[in-house]
Formats: sequence, C-alpha cells, structure tokens
Amino acid sequence: MSEQNEGFMDRLSAHLDRGWELVTQGDLSGAMASAEQTLELDGDSPDAHNLIGYIHAANGNLDMALEHYRQAIELDEHYLEAMLNAAELLIHPLGSFDEAIRVLDQALESCQTADDIADASVLKVDALLQQGDRAAAAELLLGLPEGPFENQQLDFLIGRAHFELDQLEPATLLLERAAARSDASPDVMYYLGLLRDRQGRHAEASLAFLNTRHLDGQIPRAPWSLPHSRFEKVVQGALRQLPEELAKRLEGNLIMVTDLPGIEIVAEGVDPRTPLLLDEMAAQGAKEEHRRLFVYQRNIERLIRHPLELQQDVLEILQRELDAHFNRPSERPSGMKFSTNH
Repeated sequence: MSEQNEGFMDRLSAHLDRGWELVTQGDLSGAMASAEQTLELDGDSPDAHNLIGYIHAANGNLDMALEHYRQAIELDEHYLEAMLNAAELLIHPLGSFDEAIRVLDQALESCQTADDIADASVLKVDALLQQGDRAAAAELLLGLPEGPFENQQLDFLIGRAHFELDQLEPATLLLERAAARSDASPDVMYYLGLLRDRQGRHAEASLAFLNTRHLDGQIPRAPWSLPHSRFEKVVQGALRQLPEELAKRLEGNLIMVTDLPGIEIVAEGVDPRTPLLLDEMAAQGAKEEHRRLFVYQRNIERLIRHPLELQQDVLEILQRELDAHFNRPSERPSGMKFSTNH
C-alpha cells in the first residue's frame, strides 16, 4: 500500500474511531459529524453507514437507521456487525421478525467464531420466539456453541433464551453467572428476578427486582425521551383518545405520571418494569372504591416501537395494559404484575 493510501485509510479510521468514541460519551451530534466526514472521504464506506445507522437508531429515527444498515450490508455482504444491528432493530422495536430472520440467516453464513455464531443465533432464537415458533427456537438453541465466550454478555442472552423456553436448569446456570459479574446490567437482574419468582424463591426475586429498579433509574435517558412535563401531556392526550368503555372506567381516577414504580410496591411484588399500575383503595366508610392510575415514563419508553410516533405508541400501550387489567380474573389481587413485554 502506498503512503498516500495509508494516509487516506488513517484519516478514515480516525473519523470512525472518533465517531464511536463520541457515541459512548453520548455526543450523538458530534458522532454524526465524524461519520459524515468519513462519507465525504469515502462515500462507499460500509463502516460509516453502520455508524450512521447506529446514531439514527439512538435518536429514534428507526427508518433512517435501517436504511443505513442496509446500505452497509449492500456494500459488504459479509458485514456481520451491520447485520446484527439491523436484525436487533427489526426484532425490537420494529417487530419485523421475518425480515430479521432473513438477515440473520445471511449473517450466520458469514460467522467465523463461536462468539459470532452464538450472537447471531441467539438473536434468531429471539425472533422465532416472538413469532411463536418455540420448537424451531429450541432446536436452534440446542445447537449453539458451548463456550466459554469472549463476549460475556452471551451468558445472559443464552440464559434468557433458555428461560423463555422454560428450560430452567441451563437458564439458572447462565443467569446466575451473568448476575455475579460486577457490571451486571439491569436486564440481567430483571431476568434473575423472573427466574427466582418462577422457582418460588420470592424473597430473592424481590431483591433482584429492587436491584433492577435501581439500575434502571441510573441508565441515561434516550435522546428522544421527553421532559416529564411534556410526557405528562402526551399521557393526558392518549387517555382522552381511549375507547369510550375504558375512558368511563377511569372517570374520577387520580392519574399520576412518574419515572418508575416506588421501592415499596416493588418490594411487595409489583413488576419493576410494569408500564402502569391501577391501584384500588376504598375510603373509610365509603361503599365505592377509588382508583389511582400510576403511569411510569421510563417503563413506557422501554416499550415504544416508533419514537417519532410517540403519541400513538403511548395510546396503544395504555389501551393494551388497561384492557389487560380490567379483563383479568376477578380473584387476581389488584396491583400485581401487568402483561409487560420483557
């Protein structure tokens, strides 16, 4: 390679490295400037398109993110990172499972290491589970490399897949190992709580859920997250658009919007990631019950499919969760876990 070409490649690498560094620092506008400088040097750089896709995804511009991931893959049909990024976006929040599986099948043809195979396969397991194809998911999970893996996050991802398939023995081994790490993520602690709850170890489940709530509160907000006052207005607008039957059942309720469920109710068994909670309490000497509706911004945001269409997504989440509450069996205690999407 000539000195001129070496200098050109060094400049490309410098802009890309700087872009990713700024992403980790939360400076998405600076990261985008570095990525665009890379494209100015080389308009056919798959690395630049992958970086731009990642930045758009972080900003909630999912269609643009997917477009750039696709461009990166078109420029380099073996670009594993871009394929995995695209597949993850297609599974959640977009819910395009068939396309995600097609991308992952292409990715699996390019995998070179056990980590790569496991990473692509566990995403495909997730997509198959979302489609309801548990048999295919279980078969794929059975064929995964055994590890150990360089990427220690794979312990959690594979353990979570085993849990979703009700395979508690391997799930326990992997989730406990992931939770023992000093940098265990809130997702790890959440699934450990679900596992302990399934095992009937309720005190340990409560501790894991309290830890989840603590860690969730420390995560930086998404760049597209609204200030609390504006999110309250979005919730109020969504409640006004509810079907008449649901709206009538909420008449007279006290409605409060806050970040996360309180420590006390999580300790009592409420899912720390429930999007909302309808709490019923009878005033002393009164015949009628009064309800308080708590809406949890961070947990709602976790379920948003299209951040640029947040109003519609909030309406759909509230309607789904309220339907689940009012249609639950009458013997189920008020204030227990809602049907959240894990």
